[in-house]
Parts: sequence; structure tokens; C-alpha cells
Amino acid sequence: MSSDPWGRVDEQGTVYVRTADGERVVGSWQAGSPDEALAYFERKYQGLAAEIALLEHRVRKTDLAAKDAQTALDHLRAQVVEAHAVGDLAALGKRLDVLAGEIESRQAERKAARAKAADETRSAKEALVAEAEQLAQSTQWREAGDRLRALVDTWKGLPRLDRKSDDELWHRFSHARSVFSKHRKAHFAQLDAERDQARLVKERLVAEAEALSSSTEWGDTAARYRDLMAQWKSAGRAQRDAEDELWARFRGAQDVFFQARSAVFSERDAEQTENQKLKEALAAEAEAILPITDLKAAKAALREVNERWEAIGHVPRDAKPKLDGRLNAVERAVREAEDAEWQRSNPEARARATGMTSLLQSAVDKLQAELDKARAAGNASKAAKLENELAGRQALLDQALKSLQEFSG
Repeated sequence: MSSDPWGRVDEQGTVYVRTADGERVVGSWQAGSPDEALAYFERKYQGLAAEIALLEHRVRKTDLAAKDAQTALDHLRAQVVEAHAVGDLAALGKRLDVLAGEIESRQAERKAARAKAADETRSAKEALVAEAEQLAQSTQWREAGDRLRALVDTWKGLPRLDRKSDDELWHRFSHARSVFSKHRKAHFAQLDAERDQARLVKERLVAEAEALSSSTEWGDTAARYRDLMAQWKSAGRAQRDAEDELWARFRGAQDVFFQARSAVFSERDAEQTENQKLKEALAAEAEAILPITDLKAAKAALREVNERWEAIGHVPRDAKPKLDGRLNAVERAVREAEDAEWQRSNPEARARATGMTSLLQSAVDKLQAELDKARAAGNASKAAKLENELAGRQALLDQALKSLQEFSG
């Protein structure tokens, strides 16, 4: 018989292992010595120990799933309990107990980590939903649309929650995107309608602008182009391609008209500048009539100047008031001389002036005779009264004589 601290072999070749509960048969050995039998069953023990060591390494050093670790542990525990091996099976059981605690602890840690990750994922998805619902009311179509697409990418990168929670949050998230898309679609549909209307209005404005481009009614047509431009600005924008094409036609029509007007005005300005020089010479010639010494000759000279003045035509607008003022001053001087001449040669006025002078002279002579008489009689009060009355009549007579002299001049 052979034995060691953990097992023995009896005379019949039966192999026993010693446990806390007593000996247990683990096999029989007939082919060799008892020592060879014990060595064989000790190697089986060492194999179990190696499997346990491997599981310990996987649990402690790798990310082996707790479920897989527990399955492997249960398998090894069953092997240890029923092991056909010789060795300290209790020590293997204790190692398995320790490993079971570690697996349970890791399972708890992973469960807590999963719960934390789920909470973080829930919070992240709720934040995405809240932002999406806020963006759903935005009218910043480009920025909000880009941000919503970024939120979708972020959502896809997050883990899933439990089906119910994940579905509820996704429904809110998807609904917010749908609301935004609906609002944006309605906005751009309205914008397209407005742009179509703007296009129709601008096509009409272009047609009128092109029809006016050959007009030579410079003032009225320029004013009409200003009206068309105001209508263009208030019509809103058409689609980009249509807007660019219509604007090119509208602007082109205006350019044709205003270039033609500019050419005409340039020619007219050159002509008017020359007319200004001619009228400045005529104004100087008219001013040479003054002072008037011969009214008839002055009138003839002014008439000739006026005829030539009218034949010259327009001058630049800023020069016209000064030139007209110079000629008008000469015309006014001739009219005043003519009026004065008329007054001197008017028979009716002369007769009236002569008659008035005679009446006043008679009145003055009469008052003088009465004054002399009052003085001779020593009537001082009457004399004083007559003196005052005589002074007034004499002043009127002096004025009448002066007027009469003008008719004689």
C-alpha cells in the first residue's frame, strides 16, 4: 500500500482522496505501482488547479463576461466536487469560492456601470430631444437644419436604452424633426409662391422698360424709369436665375435710354455753352445803349438785340437767370424812358396841369389881396388866418408849376 497527505492506494489498487468529510474513492489502479497510481491522480489534480488558475486570470485580467465566468466557475466546481484526483480539493474549492465572490463583485460593478451608462445615455438623449424640440420652432432654416442633422448623428452614436424608454425618446425626437421639416417646407413653399409673383411683376416691368428704351421724351421717360425702379424694389426677389436674367434686361433697357439721353444732352450742352457766349456778347451790346440819349435809336437797337437773342436758343440753366437779368435791366430802362417821354408829350395831362396851375395862381392872388387888405385894416387875427391859408395854396402852386415844367422839358 502507498499513501501521501492527500490520498492512498490499498492492496486491491483502489485509489482514495482524503477530504474534510473523510476518504472518497477516486479510481483504481491495476497496471503499475501504487506510487504511479498516486502520481497519475495527482496530475489530474494539477490539471484542475491549472484550469482554475486560467479562469482566475481570465476573470482578473480580461473583460470576460460575468455570465461566461459564472458558467465556467460552475463547471469547475462540479469537477472539483466529483474530481477523480488526489490533492487538496478543499483548497481548490476555496479558490473557487474566492473567485465566485470576485465574479459577483465584478457583476455588481458592471451592473452599476451599466446603470450609470444607461442614466448618462438617458440624460444625453433627453438633452438631444429637448434641443430638437426647441429647434423645431426655429426659423433659422439653414442653421437649425444643420444642427438637427448633427443631433441625429450624435443620437446614432449613443447606446440604446430599454425598448420602451428608447422608443418614447426617439418618438419625441423624430416628431420634433418632422415639425421643423413641415414648417420649413411650408416656408419655402410660400417663398416660392412669392418669388413666382415677383417674377411675374418684374417681367411686366422689364417689358415696359424695354418698350421705353427708344423714347426721346427725356424728362417723362426718366421719371417713368424712376417709378419702375421703385416698383422693382418693392416687388421682392424672384428665383435667383430668373432674378439675374430679368435684372440684366431691366438694367440694359435703362442703359440704352440713358446713354441715348446722355449723348443728346452732351451735344445740347455743347450747343448751349456756345449760345451762352453769344448771349453774353448781346447783353454787353444791349448795355451799351445806356444811358439813353436818343429814345428812338435806343428802342431800335434794343429791338434788334431781342430778335437776335431769340434766334440764338437755349443756354445752360445756371447761366440763364443772370443773362436774362442783364437784358431785362436794359429793357426796363427803355420802358421808363418811354413812359417819361409819354408823360411829357401827353396833351390831356398837359392841359390838366395848365388848368390846375391857373386855378391855384388865381387862388393865391386872391388870398394875397385879402391878406394885404386885412393888414391895412389892422385886423391881426384875420391876417394870421389868411397867412396860413396862403402858405398852403402857395405850396400847391409850386408843385403844380414844377409838374408843368416837366411837360416843357
